[in-house]
This record gives sequence, structure tokens and C-alpha cells, in this order.
Amino acid sequence: MKKIILSILVGFLLLSAISLDVSAAKKSSKLSKEAITEMSDTIDKLTQKIYGRALLSPQDNENLIGIKIKLDNQMLMSPSTELAPLYFKAGNVYKLRDMKPEAIECYQAILENFSDTALAPKAKTALEQLGVTIDTPTQTEDKAEEDEGI
Repeated sequence: MKKIILSILVGFLLLSAISLDVSAAKKSSKLSKEAITEMSDTIDKLTQKIYGRALLSPQDNENLIGIKIKLDNQMLMSPSTELAPLYFKAGNVYKLRDMKPEAIECYQAILENFSDTALAPKAKTALEQLGVTIDTPTQTEDKAEEDEGI
């Protein structure tokens, strides 16, 4: 009898601990307004340095990488249109630093996840400037019809 009561008690404690972890994860899954503002300010400072022809320090590079990781993690947990400007700014910094693959990732994230925002056409233009061909759904359908001979 004691074993059954002890098992039930342990099970209850485990379930309550798991539910607390899940609720804490849900609360912390969204970036705060302050964190978004801080990331935006950091990217703006890096952009100013690049335009001023200043070299980026290892700390600057670490900040940029950290911002990209935070953005990607947030996209996995709960995408928000607040992230689109950050992706665009980060893409611009990568583009200015001739880091083409990283810039392409940022711009594509906008097209894939925030296609209804004002930044989507700008991201498309930036991708085209980087030499990336963008197929819109109508272009893809037209091409398929041409291939079929319709």
C-alpha cells in the first residue's frame, strides 16, 4: 500500500514538474520587445561601422552571429512579423560584408515566412541582386506549361 501511494506521489510530482517546464518554455518562447529593440540597435551600429569603413571586431562578428541564431530559434518556436525587419537588416549587413550565403538565408527567410509584409519585395530585389533566381507561383506554372508544350 505504501508503495502505491509513494508511486502516485512521485508520478504527481513528475507531472507537475513537466507542466511547469512546458509553461515556462511557452512564456519564454517569444522574444521580448526589449530584446528585439536591442538586436535592431546592434545591427544598426554594425551597419554604421561598415558604411564608415571601420573593421568589425571579433565581438561585432559574435554579436551578428548571436542575433542570427536568436532569430532562427525564434522562427522555429513562434514566427512573428516583428522578425522580418531584423532578418532584412541582418541580410543587408551580411551582403555588405560579402557574406553571400548568409545574406541569402536572411532574405529567403523573409520571402518564405513573411511574404505578406512590405519587406518581401525588397528581399526579392536583394536576392536578385545577389544572383538568386526567384520563381513566383505563376512563373513556375507558366514554365511547367511551356515544358509540357501547352
